[in-house]
Amino acid sequence: MWRDLLPIGRHPASGGYRRFAWTGPDGECRVWFEGQARARGLVYEIDRNGNQWAWLGDPAEGNAVVTGSHLDSVPDGGAFDGPLGVVSAFAALDELRGRHARFTRPLGIVNFGDEEGARFGLACVGSRLTAGQLTREQAHRLTDGDGVTLPRAMEGAGHDPDAIGADPERLARIGAFVELHVEQGRALDLSGDPVGIASAIWPHGRWRFDFRGEANHAGTTRLADRRDPTLSYAETVLAARREAELAGAVATFGKIAVEPNGVNAIPSLVRGWLDSRAEDQTSLDTVVGGIEKAARQYADTHGIDLDVVRESFTPVVEFDHALRDELSRILATDTELTVPVLGTGAGHDAGILSGSIPTAMLFVRNPTGVSHSPAESASEDDCVAGVLALADVLEGLACR
Repeated sequence: MWRDLLPIGRHPASGGYRRFAWTGPDGECRVWFEGQARARGLVYEIDRNGNQWAWLGDPAEGNAVVTGSHLDSVPDGGAFDGPLGVVSAFAALDELRGRHARFTRPLGIVNFGDEEGARFGLACVGSRLTAGQLTREQAHRLTDGDGVTLPRAMEGAGHDPDAIGADPERLARIGAFVELHVEQGRALDLSGDPVGIASAIWPHGRWRFDFRGEANHAGTTRLADRRDPTLSYAETVLAARREAELAGAVATFGKIAVEPNGVNAIPSLVRGWLDSRAEDQTSLDTVVGGIEKAARQYADTHGIDLDVVRESFTPVVEFDHALRDELSRILATDTELTVPVLGTGAGHDAGILSGSIPTAMLFVRNPTGVSHSPAESASEDDCVAGVLALADVLEGLACR
């Protein structure tokens, strides 16, 4: 499975992946998913929001156990973020069939669409729509960097954008969702454990900072006469680092757009996107508030107009305690693994769904600690440990 999926959307120069929602590589990944489902005799379907499902048993019976993740990527992302959870889901089912496990609950495997938000700027679109956290009207206003709207992109991929929206009937059929994911940090590497259980997802969000100045000639305009928004933006980036360090949080300006974007032109607009995350809401508010305050002071100093827009926000997610404890019990009983419980600053579909159904997560060790990069990795032994842990969990939940 891994060999077949590995080349799809891989950029030859960077070695990273460009599997963006509703593009050719995303479509190839979706074909791969359907093929894996049908090869195992599972019932395959695409829901109204473009998420893919593979079912063993009839989900209409309710109380289903679902696992899976996503197949899309960030720009030049790594091979494991998302796909490891989908590949491991199919492999765990193969393992359980090899054990001759008898399922007493329906089992589902899912590929959620547009989890990374790399194309339209909003993460977890597929699961947000399903959970009713994103309306059809809001989704229809999403636009990519080339001006292509989400509806147009979906239509181009053969999906009906007018059908999208909340899907409470589908969620009502699910009794538990367990997502396996490569760890996006080094906690397991430092503890020496191949597999961990998630406790919570830090609150996090994305804010757009628009610094508006005045375009002018780079060679003839005196420094004293300039209204250069780049200066305010640069000082704000440094302020973000200071505020994050003070609060024990993280803050990143990872995307920027400049107009008119000419080498010999002073910009009229610098637009930067801030991603910030912290262990608790108070810390996050402190960090973002401090960054915005500093940005406005710098803008005033340089005669720059500033608009700050919150584009997305996810509050702290505490995974279902009963389900989390059940995972710990199953793995402590059925394996020789010590399975630590750890928090994460990364958002996931499991976090989005946690407000609607019981969710939990398993993490697989990433020795580099690097994610959203081609350097992201996991050893074969640890991937196998993750599959076996997931199989044990699914057996404990769905085969009693």
